[in-house]
Amino acid sequence: MRIVYQDTKKGVIEVVPETLDDLWHLSHIIEEGDLVSSLTSRRIQDSTGERLRSDRGIKKTFFMGVRVEEISFHKYTGKLRATGTIEQGPEDLVPLGSHHTLDLKLKNSVKIKKERWSKWNIKRLKDAMKASKKPSALIVAIEDDIADIGIIRQYGIDYVGPIMGSVSGKRIVQKNRKQAINDFFTELAETIKGFNDVQVIVLAGPGFTRGEFFEFLNQKYSDLAKISLLESTGAGGRAGIAEVLKKGLIEKMATEGRIAHEIRLVEDVLEEIGKSSKMVTYGKKEVKKAAQSGAIENLLVIDELVRERNIENLMDQVENMGGKVMIISSEHDGGKQLSALGGIAALLRYSLN
Repeated sequence: MRIVYQDTKKGVIEVVPETLDDLWHLSHIIEEGDLVSSLTSRRIQDSTGERLRSDRGIKKTFFMGVRVEEISFHKYTGKLRATGTIEQGPEDLVPLGSHHTLDLKLKNSVKIKKERWSKWNIKRLKDAMKASKKPSALIVAIEDDIADIGIIRQYGIDYVGPIMGSVSGKRIVQKNRKQAINDFFTELAETIKGFNDVQVIVLAGPGFTRGEFFEFLNQKYSDLAKISLLESTGAGGRAGIAEVLKKGLIEKMATEGRIAHEIRLVEDVLEEIGKSSKMVTYGKKEVKKAAQSGAIENLLVIDELVRERNIENLMDQVENMGGKVMIISSEHDGGKQLSALGGIAALLRYSLN
């Protein structure tokens, strides 16, 4: 994420999203009532009002601003859409006051005008800028002839796989088995190679397969081997990926480890709840009481609640009293567990009893 223009007096900030994570951040920064402007394309109509056929029409690209009524992020298609009424644009091409959906795209500037930029909005922008400078990571959990890949994002984990070979089976002869292993390893390596921005690869799993795959990379994909680390886990697949995250290995490598940290914080909350501890509380009403008492050490808030003004005030209160605030993504398992607790929870300095 890059900030290319900022005027705090007018409440305007213009940014350029550079990654899918940046679009995810913007989906939580842009709110209902904001004026959002970006490039859009429309096919013009002829003088009779008839829409020209695609092979004869003229498609024009220009800046358009909409007063946002709805914002939606589609991580699987990589699209961020802002829907609302048109307030800015060339009047000869677009009727002001009509509805339009802006597709906010990577590498295109997005201008956001707010009545008020909260410090949490600004913090999120700064976090996105810092994160863009960090290396990204993959976790490859491999067991026998099955592998799953976890792509570490700021909003959670994208999974690829399973990638399956045909190594197992009693009927396969030794010569064919070696070829099957080579084919499986080649397919897996080519899949990994397709992620061009990866800086760190964690090869995880039980048994010897991860080591054999590492040796294969050394021989045939030395560029991937140079950025690969081996980590033993009790299971392969997504369970193995989760185990790596829980160990904190990603954070130690200074990669995009926010998700790992978030998951562990939620697990700390669940562990305290499981022990019937008095050092944890959850739900808006109970957390508010704890904040008023200055008892909160760590406040966990699901990202979907941050837009609410009373939650924002609560977050400010906790920080002013020396507590830490962590906004948890709703896209990963930890976020879903926090949502089940009402979307907000707190680890306490002392019991409120």
